[in-house]
This record gives sequence, structure tokens and C-alpha cells, in this order.
Amino acid sequence: MWQENSNMQTKKQSNRKQRGEKPAEGRFPSARHREKRPPKRRSSDGVRPVQDDSLMTFGRNSVTEFLRADRVRKVFLKEGRKDERLARIAEEAISKGLPVIEIAEDKLDALAGGVVHQGAAALLKPYEYAELDKVLSDWEGKDPILILLDGLEDVRNLGAIVRTAECAGAAAVLLPKHKSPPVTAAAMKTAAGAFAYLPVCQTGNIRQTLEGLKGKGFWVVGADMDGESLYYDANLKGPLVIVMGAEGKGVSPLTRKLCDFCVRIPMKGKVSSLNVSVAAALLIYEAAKQRGE
Repeated sequence: MWQENSNMQTKKQSNRKQRGEKPAEGRFPSARHREKRPPKRRSSDGVRPVQDDSLMTFGRNSVTEFLRADRVRKVFLKEGRKDERLARIAEEAISKGLPVIEIAEDKLDALAGGVVHQGAAALLKPYEYAELDKVLSDWEGKDPILILLDGLEDVRNLGAIVRTAECAGAAAVLLPKHKSPPVTAAAMKTAAGAFAYLPVCQTGNIRQTLEGLKGKGFWVVGADMDGESLYYDANLKGPLVIVMGAEGKGVSPLTRKLCDFCVRIPMKGKVSSLNVSVAAALLIYEAAKQRGE
């Protein structure tokens, strides 16, 4: 599926040179050795990850967007007098035939597990990751922007990047299965409902994913403090994968080698780096701007 004929490969290598960029280069354990599995741990924000059917989202914006996307099973509102926004949430849920349950604010606090709920919560339908092949098919003939997160750890940064990507018209966010945070209520709260609209794809091996996308005509750009050019001077047109690294560590050395080129963000102050979600926003919107969007 990912193979490319030699003529296309030669042509692409030529195009890369024109841009002045470098081309990308058992046994089962016995019963006595088996240890008792530890209980499943909750994520750092106290909410079970996406694989659990009881995934919830909190906050008025997030609940509203998931209602509009028909992704809600049940709505919880704090009991007592409702302001206009909470009243609208209740009305929309009732119009969709969904149960609306009023609970005491302290119980809603406990349900939220530390996530700010603003008096509103929703029990969601099981979250489904998108298929990358389906995303690429939907964007065939266009110039999609994909954002691949390499080792990201903070679920709130995940939510912020998903929100920016959706607002900027990106095609999808790619999460390597073994190097990404789970989709949690905190991520959804930060995304303000963007998870209801933007495809988020779980991918396997980063090398295979990036090499496969290159074979389909994508350019891969990494965000790196030592990037060859400033992000607004780079050519970010055409099908593009933006690779963002982990908080503090940045893009891993192995992943950096897979990038066609890297870009940097100018730092004029005394602080040496931006939050990864802010850096991602700059690159995503620059790529969108170069498409005339």
C-alpha cells in the first residue's frame, strides 16, 4: 500500500534537491514466572482513558460541541438555578431524547476528578479513533496538514493541539500508539469540543508511518530549536506532516532523521522555548496561511 514506483521516487528526490533540502534517510513465560498483573491505573487527571466506555467530558463548551456532534449518551448538570448556557445545554439534550440528570455540585466535583466542569458534564459514546487511510481518502486531491505527536506526555497539550488543528482546518492529528497520552476528560476539556470533529488517528511505528506518508507525496517537517530555517521562511505548501516532539525533549533524534527538513521559531526573550501546543499553533497556522486559508 505504501510502495512507490522508482520513477516517482526519482522525481521526488529531484524535487527535494530543488528545495535545497536533504532527502530523508518467542517464548511464552512459564506459569511460575508470570506475575500478577497490577490493577489498571487511571491517568494523571483521575479520569479513565478512551478505551473505557464511561469516558466523560466536562465544561460547557465541550459538552455543547459533543451534543451537536451526537456523541453524548447522558448529561449531568449541577442542581439548582441554571444560567442561560446551562439551560440551553439541558434543552438541547432533551430535544435529542437524552437523559438530563441534576446532581449536587460536590458530587459533580467528585465525578470530575479535579477537572473544571463549570456545572456541566456528559457521558460520551465510546470514542473511536479514525483510520488514517480513510482520512487520506477524504483529502485526496487536496493538500492536507497532518500533525504527528512524537512522545507528547501532557493530555492538556494534546487537547490544545487538537483544538488548534481543528480550528485551522487540519486533516488529522496522529498519535503513535506506544508514545502518546490517552484521550481523557482533561484533554477533551482543553480541546473545547474539537475531538468531536477532528479525526485523531492511532498509528503504529513512527518510521513506517512517516515513510509511508512520504511515499504518498507528503513532506515531513519537524519543529526543532536547531532547525535549518525559520518556520515562516520554509515552504510548507503541499501535503504536509508537522512533527511536534515531547515537552522538554523535543523531537527524538531518530524521528528527526526521518524529517525532510526542520524549522525553528525565533526566540527573542530570555526564556528559551515555547510550550509545545503554542509552537504547534504557530506552525499549523503558517502552513494554513501558505495555502491561502
